[in-house]
Amino acid sequence: MQIEGSTAFVTGGASGLGEATARLLAERGARVTLFDLPDSRGAEVTRAIGAAARFAPGDVRDETQVSAALADCAAVQGAIRALINCAGIGTAHRTVDKEGTPFPLDTFRRTIEVNLIGTFNVIRLAAARMIGNPPDAEGERGVVVNTASIAAFDGMIGQAAYAASKGGVVGMTLPIARDLAQHGIRVCAIAPGPFRTPLLEGLAAPALEALAASIPFPPRLGRPAEFAALACQILENAMLNAAVIRLDGALRMGPR
Repeated sequence: MQIEGSTAFVTGGASGLGEATARLLAERGARVTLFDLPDSRGAEVTRAIGAAARFAPGDVRDETQVSAALADCAAVQGAIRALINCAGIGTAHRTVDKEGTPFPLDTFRRTIEVNLIGTFNVIRLAAARMIGNPPDAEGERGVVVNTASIAAFDGMIGQAAYAASKGGVVGMTLPIARDLAQHGIRVCAIAPGPFRTPLLEGLAAPALEALAASIPFPPRLGRPAEFAALACQILENAMLNAAVIRLDGALRMGPR
């Protein structure tokens, strides 16, 4: 698809990977709706991006809120051609901790609901709109880019919920791509390694430095702009479909 002149819907667009992607899309000439929680930096980021961006507050788990935001985006900015799912949360709990306390089930459930069910909720609702788009010269009507994680493959100690949620994103990429192929909609996922985003900001500096040093090359944390660049390449490259692309500097996570 051609980014310039298209409309994109970015979940988690108020910070981190989503913010970087929304900014780059706008720079490349797209109209962008940032969908994020009401108490996020969505309004601030939208003002910084400028006239090409709009902020739609909501929760990816809520069908009514997502449907309303998609409808508003299409009405104001035009038919949605690109969906980039970056909304997500991180959790760290052992299955049973050192005191013998089991993993809080509510925490596990919420992680799955946001990262996996929330992602699918937005996909299904956005795709229902995309199938009505007029096809481009190659028959394409839309592109979906999801955010997985290398934790889906190399989950560390304490990452049971997070790895399960991102493993679900990986697992559904192929069947959804197959479902939507008849409608000219492509679906891919990016599985980033450690990136300098709000999810890692809580770590102490020595821990961040050690994590960066563990990456074979380049030995540093990923930059959100690098994720954004790959997301744009997926949008533009029509042969990328059903792919899960690791973006991790050759890192394979150890147990801790």
